[in-house]
Amino acid sequence: MKIEVLNPHGFCAGVTAALKTAQSILAGGEAWCLHEIVHNELVVASLKAAGMRFTDDLSLVPEGATVVFSAHGVSPAVRREAEGRKLKIVDATCPFVKKVHTAARAFSDKGLPVVVIGKRDHAEVKGIVGEAERAFIYPELPEDGPLGVVSQTTMNADEVGAITAELAKTRELETMAEVCRATKERQDAVKAFQGDALLVLGSATSSNTRRLCEVARCRTFLAGTMDEVCAMDFAGVEHLGVTSGASTPEEFFNKVIDRLRGKTK
Repeated sequence: MKIEVLNPHGFCAGVTAALKTAQSILAGGEAWCLHEIVHNELVVASLKAAGMRFTDDLSLVPEGATVVFSAHGVSPAVRREAEGRKLKIVDATCPFVKKVHTAARAFSDKGLPVVVIGKRDHAEVKGIVGEAERAFIYPELPEDGPLGVVSQTTMNADEVGAITAELAKTRELETMAEVCRATKERQDAVKAFQGDALLVLGSATSSNTRRLCEVARCRTFLAGTMDEVCAMDFAGVEHLGVTSGASTPEEFFNKVIDRLRGKTK
């Protein structure tokens, strides 16, 4: 079986920066993180072992403690709550996500309803929605009038483009509806792959990882741990591509490649 490593893969700049931030905070003692800092079980387990405590409920963080906001960002209401409880805030929000927040606020300040293209239950979308006085999660729309359109940064780039083009047929738009560059580059590499199967390494809870499976033009496998890789049956596969989501550690990726190429058992 031919093994082809797809590039780019693995950590994007936003994830790298978020993890460096978390590690530097832990060097000074225990800290809390609101939500998983990135959606990867290996990363979260590593930070837990180093002393990070994770919670989805800000009220559980002791008053005055240090809390890290994850790479997905938070709403202004969450930020105000943290400030009101005198928490020491460390913001690890991805810079591109911050740009989306800024765009949503700007559209809202102009009086535009903000339409977010994204997954309703995703932490990033919840944070973006909180920036706007009137917010809708596509396909929900206000009845008429112009729209400000933004997107979750880890969506399928082709899907976001198609939705925006469709909306523009009937509505006046101001838009910053695009995925981040790292997401698009990884999706483009997957779409260009010519083999007969693709192994995507990353957590099933990771939006950008799942999107890589969606855009593939061949049979796909998804694995977040070595046990899952070992349980997979690649019988009949002649040309296997291997890539990983933007929150997947390179150490794990390299171990999988070594196993597939027979260097380890």
